[in-house]
Amino acid sequence: MTALNVLGTPLRACSYDPLTGYLRDGCCHTRPDDTGSHVVCARVTAEFLAFSKARGNDLVTPRPQWRFPGLKPGDRWCLCALRWQEALDAGCAPPVVLESCHARALEHVALDDLKAHAWVKA
Repeated sequence: MTALNVLGTPLRACSYDPLTGYLRDGCCHTRPDDTGSHVVCARVTAEFLAFSKARGNDLVTPRPQWRFPGLKPGDRWCLCALRWQEALDAGCAPPVVLESCHARALEHVALDDLKAHAWVKA
């Protein structure tokens, strides 16, 4: 079965460099043991990275044992849906790639909010 994105079309890859996804397959796929629901493909910003670190989730420091390279502003990464919502509520939600956000994101965040934060290539 093909996974769908929040727009109802086939899910597209979020990032292969750095390699993202709960399954580290480049996509924001999910499964029952993904308790964080890593389904929002975001283009992280410095502001969001600082926010996440302040909330106890350091996304900057590399963690090779978890195949985590550490992120820098501009990287695309599959974020936990509730963390993205928390950042939205705090006014620092990073832009998202709608075609790469898994449809399960809609269980936690509103489509209108995702659309309002859609990343558009310049």
